[in-house]
Amino acid sequence: MSKKKLIQVFEYQKLKFDSKENDFTESHFNAMVKFNEKNDNKYYTIIHKGIKFNSYVGVIQINGLTIEILPKADKDNSNSDTQKKTWQNVLLNMLKVCKYINVDNISETALKKRYNSILEVYFEMYLNEIEELIQKGLIKKYRRVQENQLALKGKLVFTKNIQKNIVHKERFYCEHQVYDKDHLLHQILFKGLKILDGFITGNLKDKLNRILFHFSDFKEVNINSSHFSKIIPNRKIQPYNRAIDIAKMIILNYSPNLNSGNDNMLTLLFDMNKLWEEYVYRILQKHKPKEYYVSPQNSTQFWETKRIKPDIVIKHNEKTYIIDTKWKIVSSYKPSDDDLKQMFAYNLYWKAEKSLLLYPKIDQKDSEFGNYHHKPNEKETNQCKLGFINIINENGLRENIKISNEIFNKLK
Repeated sequence: MSKKKLIQVFEYQKLKFDSKENDFTESHFNAMVKFNEKNDNKYYTIIHKGIKFNSYVGVIQINGLTIEILPKADKDNSNSDTQKKTWQNVLLNMLKVCKYINVDNISETALKKRYNSILEVYFEMYLNEIEELIQKGLIKKYRRVQENQLALKGKLVFTKNIQKNIVHKERFYCEHQVYDKDHLLHQILFKGLKILDGFITGNLKDKLNRILFHFSDFKEVNINSSHFSKIIPNRKIQPYNRAIDIAKMIILNYSPNLNSGNDNMLTLLFDMNKLWEEYVYRILQKHKPKEYYVSPQNSTQFWETKRIKPDIVIKHNEKTYIIDTKWKIVSSYKPSDDDLKQMFAYNLYWKAEKSLLLYPKIDQKDSEFGNYHHKPNEKETNQCKLGFINIINENGLRENIKISNEIFNKLK
């Protein structure tokens, strides 16, 4: 992919098609408008001659152009390549921690140095998985086939036999089983490969063509979400799980012909609020001290049919702590009224002594634990505070274990 065909922006930035600084055209804009409308306008906001991004980060690839939307939690407004690379690594690290990227398939070094956009990471992951399946040998499965035959084989389908063979009495329209490789698993993988054929360029193109050669005899099927629900997990197809997961992401996020031209679009977008929440949970779960218990999104009845669920509940020696993650930049060192009321309800329902509102850090300092005047009883505390955590330092990414340890220390 040529450098000029990649546009990197940060969340909440704008991108306009009348700018001479990039390759974003009115055709790209029109396709993105149509895509956003199909998805309840949730991914970005349409502005005059352009797009304003929101909390969704990731990649949009359309008609030869890749737009990468990166998270950002710093005060550096330089938009330098170094800054973009740092926050691309932050996003890749979060996706890796949250299991959206297979660590075994893509090395740590590759994640940091080789890719123009995170979509290319998924492309190579997909090709690597399928290449490994080919090396092991693509499996055969039984499948039912209905077709016209010159000999009676299997079960005669009477209705279709009358429709098809009222003139040709020598033929039989039958249903029978076939044991071969042209089954649903390979049809899904083949569809994913065919989609990639319209997006991949450069070194990966040769690899894709070599893999497509092994699928040349398979039937191309229009795959949708219902096809994935037909896959029945078992030990035989377990090696296919990762490839099928990536194929599902590629196929279900593919939007063909959004304009009258050939503006096919492939998207990989993540809500940064949810990604931040899951990332914090997973690093706490992985690096927690032995005596701590960490669980995500506990839920309980609140009012009528409404439920409440804090992001993370931590238990330690009969004490309970609540963490609510917030991916946004705040300058105030005191919780807002709404946040205070929300955390009070969490403390009350989960009988927690302390709750923490956790934000990414720029230059803010943690507040002290403030006391709610209402307490379950005189012996217990009922407190809440703001906490801020650095994701990067002067050398780039911080280690996950250091971030985890710092968060646990904030609860003390």
